[in-house]
Amino acid sequence: MISKYIQVGNKIDIESIKKTTGELGEITRKTYRSEVYDIESEDIIKIAMPMEQSKIVLLPVDAEYSLCFYTPQGLYQCLARVVERYKSNSLFVLSMELETDLQKYQRREYYRLNKVLDMKSKVIEDNERSEGMAKLQFIDTDLTFDNGTMVDISGGGARFISKVQYAEGSLIRFVFSLFVNGQVTEYKLVGKVLNSSPIENREDEYENRIQFVNMVNDDRESIIKYIFEEERKMRHRERGTF
Repeated sequence: MISKYIQVGNKIDIESIKKTTGELGEITRKTYRSEVYDIESEDIIKIAMPMEQSKIVLLPVDAEYSLCFYTPQGLYQCLARVVERYKSNSLFVLSMELETDLQKYQRREYYRLNKVLDMKSKVIEDNERSEGMAKLQFIDTDLTFDNGTMVDISGGGARFISKVQYAEGSLIRFVFSLFVNGQVTEYKLVGKVLNSSPIENREDEYENRIQFVNMVNDDRESIIKYIFEEERKMRHRERGTF
């Protein structure tokens, strides 16, 4: 129940789903501050339209955002879509439909989707790294990759299971496919290994966490769009409306 966690007057950060990246995948976020104006239902909340430099920011209808709620119980996050804009008692209001369930929010992390997917990986050797990060975006299809299983993904990285343990801080080529915009799209990315550790009671299998680096913005946007669509499908299935 959303009212169990969110109350009228709670402060909100509204973060644009569209993100830009700099060198090595640094992220620049566009975030607006607002507050909860009303809770209409379990799926619809109303928030005061954000202000920037004393001017109202007209967030477009149908645009999707990540919302971070500041509550007495901590930070909560969900993904939401603007469904209506209007004026109420001299206040400009946004009506937003929640596209995912609320979950505890850890800052500096993207929204992560638990999803089992086939993928392939291969460590990038030191002599390749010395050629420069920019060239690492290209992946030679003649290379021999190791099979693995992705278990979650976000716009910033992924977690996967493999038969190979990678050194922390090493770079790997990371290849997988997603069904986006009605077609299968293959992604060929570079990831930095944050952690690689043995899985208890599973011989010769390792859980790996990677952060995408040197990533073009179109790929990041496409992955985030995929996550939105999958979360939306799961939410509709749970309600029996899909």
